[in-house]
Formats: sequence, structure tokens, C-alpha cells
Amino acid sequence: MSSEKITVSVLSVAAALFLTIIKLVVGYETNSLGILSEALHSGLDVVAAVITLAAVHISDKPADREHHYGHGKVENFSALIEAVLLLLTCSWIIYEAIYRLTHPAIHVEVTIWSYAVVLLAIGVDITRSISLRRVAKKYNSQALEADALHFSSDILSSGVVLAGLIGAELGWFVTDSIAGLLVAIIVIVISFQLAKRAVDSLLDKAPREVEMQIKEVLKHNHDITGYHDLQVRSSGGDVFVDVCIHVPPEESILVAHNTADSLEKEISESVRFKVHTTIHIEPEGHNIIK
Repeated sequence: MSSEKITVSVLSVAAALFLTIIKLVVGYETNSLGILSEALHSGLDVVAAVITLAAVHISDKPADREHHYGHGKVENFSALIEAVLLLLTCSWIIYEAIYRLTHPAIHVEVTIWSYAVVLLAIGVDITRSISLRRVAKKYNSQALEADALHFSSDILSSGVVLAGLIGAELGWFVTDSIAGLLVAIIVIVISFQLAKRAVDSLLDKAPREVEMQIKEVLKHNHDITGYHDLQVRSSGGDVFVDVCIHVPPEESILVAHNTADSLEKEISESVRFKVHTTIHIEPEGHNIIK
């Protein structure tokens, strides 16, 4: 199990919890929908970060008698849950924003703390997003990538809220409600992106980039005469590859076996992630794809 993945997940939980508390306090004191919507958004981030922490812990468990392919799908499932949680956040934000737009008597009190909490949130979100993306890329972790997108969405929405606060201070209180609506739109777009990626992985959609990398390896390998039935799928941070390769019919079993071993190593080095490759060997002349 990667201690780096666990550490970055724990720090994300702490950061999301901290931001939720300070946004709630300032949002309540100033009656700002933009900041309150951000507080709710960060609150869902706490839940999402906890789910990510659990998913990362479970997904790193090795394969067992009941889970022959490991527990990687837990990461993909957690990413889908995070997307759903974000969409639930939007329903409240949109409802409250519309209510305030139709009831303009609601006053927003802009203080130095309003700006301070938003600027602090942007700083924390940038730091966490960069850290999460780095570790997610290193370990091919969709759960951590989803968490990084959460913090990235917070950066965008905090920027919108900041603009809303400036408008409210100038007497345009409607801008705060509009800021809340824009936050919801940003979150909805990112939620659908998260959901699509998670569903694609759960349905074993072939990761296009990885598939092309493997095809390049097969294409330039001079020890095989062709291949067919290449199948690629991802599960958490792991990639599973199945392929049938063709070798000269006069080649011995030992030579063909060594060719397969060498090819497995090439594929692993090309993809860079943890790869599980299953290669079936066939003599030249069967459905060759050059």
C-alpha cells in the first residue's frame, strides 16, 4: 500500500474540513449565498475526501480468493459517488439562488473576512489540487484524480464568489445570487465529467491512450509477426491487458515463451502503471494484424 496516497488523502480531508468550517462561519455572519454555497460545496468535499481515503485504502489491497482481479474498481466507484454528491450540492445552491433573486430584500454584508476566507480558500485549493494531481498521475489513481477535480472546481467557484462579493459591496446584491448560480453550473459540468470517467472504467471501456501505447509496442516488436484480440481495461490504478501474438511456426516453445516475457516487460515500461499482461501465443497465419 502506498503511504504517499494515504498521506495526500488524509491531508485532503483536513483541508476540506478546515475550509468548510471557516466558510460556514463567515457565510453565516455575512449572509452571503456565494460563501454559504461554497461552504456546502466544501462540506461535500469532506465527504468525498473521506470516501477517497477509504477507496485508496481498499483498492491497494492485493487480489484474494474472492477478488481475483484485486480491488481497484473501488476507486472508480468512489469517483462516481463523488460526482453524485456534487450534483446534490447543486440542487440546494440553485434553489437558494433562485429564491434570493426573487426576494431581493435579502441583504449581504461584505466584510474583510468575506474576502479573506475566499482568498484563503483559493490558496488552499490550489495547493491541494496540485498535490493530488501529482500523486494521482504517479499511481494512475482515479479516486485521487476525482478529489483533485473537486479542489480545482473550488478554485473556479471561489473566483466566481469573489466577483460576487465585489459586486455586492458596490450595492449590486443580485451579483451574489448570480455567483451562486455560476458556482452550481461549474460544479454540474465537472460532476458529469467525473461521472463519465467513472462509469467508463466501471464498464471496462478501453483506455484509449493506453491502448495506443500498447499497439505501438506490438507494432515495433520484431520478434512477433502479428497480433489480434488486443483487449485493455483499467481497474483503479491497475491496467489489465490480454492479447494474442503470432510467432513463426518453426519457433520452439522456449523461444516463444521468452518472446512473450520480453513483450510483457516492454508493455509495462511503455504504460508506466501497474500492468497485468496475459499473452496467448499462436503460430503465424491466424488473423494477423500488422
